[in-house]
Amino acid sequence: MLAAMSGGVDSAVAAARIAEAGHDVTGVHLALSANPQSYRTGARGCCTIEDSRDARRAADVIGIPFYVWDMAERFHRDVVEDFVSEYAAGRTPNPCLRCNEKIKFEAVLDRALALGFDAVATGHHARLVDGVLSRSPDAAKDQSYVLGVLTREQLKHAIFPLGDSTKAQVREEAARRGLMVADKPDSHDICFIADGDTRGFLADRLGAAEGPIVDESGQVVGSHQGAYGFTVGQRKGLRIDRPSADGRPRYVLSIEPVSNTVTVGPRSALEVTAIVAARPVWNGPADAPREPLACTVQLRAHGEVYGCRAQLSGDDLHITLDGPATGVAAGQAAVLYLGDTVIGSATIASAS
Repeated sequence: MLAAMSGGVDSAVAAARIAEAGHDVTGVHLALSANPQSYRTGARGCCTIEDSRDARRAADVIGIPFYVWDMAERFHRDVVEDFVSEYAAGRTPNPCLRCNEKIKFEAVLDRALALGFDAVATGHHARLVDGVLSRSPDAAKDQSYVLGVLTREQLKHAIFPLGDSTKAQVREEAARRGLMVADKPDSHDICFIADGDTRGFLADRLGAAEGPIVDESGQVVGSHQGAYGFTVGQRKGLRIDRPSADGRPRYVLSIEPVSNTVTVGPRSALEVTAIVAARPVWNGPADAPREPLACTVQLRAHGEVYGCRAQLSGDDLHITLDGPATGVAAGQAAVLYLGDTVIGSATIASAS
């Protein structure tokens, strides 16, 4: 069995558990940058220059073989370039979700199976019950949302040893096992943006492109240097020249990359109840619903969960919310649940 070891506490404990259970385990760390100095430093637990060393030390303590796999070219193409092109198209991508989909559970799993491994274990906080993905008991750390894009075939070869544990329990266990990463901070920011400045990162790659900021009536209320620097629901950093008539804050309502226009308005104008999502994946116990199915949907990582009715129509997933949601951005994933069980996902294309 292959244990994907990021260098953080979760993947270290996951590897230790499956080794202790008697599996023949090999640890692997993914090198995701041809120039590691360009990625975050400070022991954040995901993709930093310290993480390979931390993962190797953990493997030594556990007593398993350890290797580093170079995935830098694939990561740059499937995650970094995708991130830039999605923002250029006026959408808001989730790079961690894309990394799980394209790197950890496509490229890595494909290579692992080709090398004769039967499964890949990771430190994700999620459960697999009879091959079906479900939420972690630790709601604050649950990662079923970012795993909701995986196919049934990928889940069949995945193991989440931390499925029934809380983060506090994982840290306590790491300390008992003598793993130096027991108190290592969790990762939060985008690993390939070293200084955390997403707008600056995009500007370096897409260039400055001045355009108007308009209100709902079309009146110009400000200007920007690139529509790619905004996301639906954004309130801060708008640089609007004049206040709204009622003095209330304005939010980004839409982004039009062709005309390079950002439209702003009141929070109430963000409310949507209908979502169309593309490229659906059905990974739960049932097939795609051809009739409206009552379920719940999560629209952002660690975001609010909404009651809804979902139905596949043609190639698209149509979701009708029981109540309005705000800040729904194209490019994010809509992950459907029945209770705590993931039944499928799709990429948000539009909302109204």
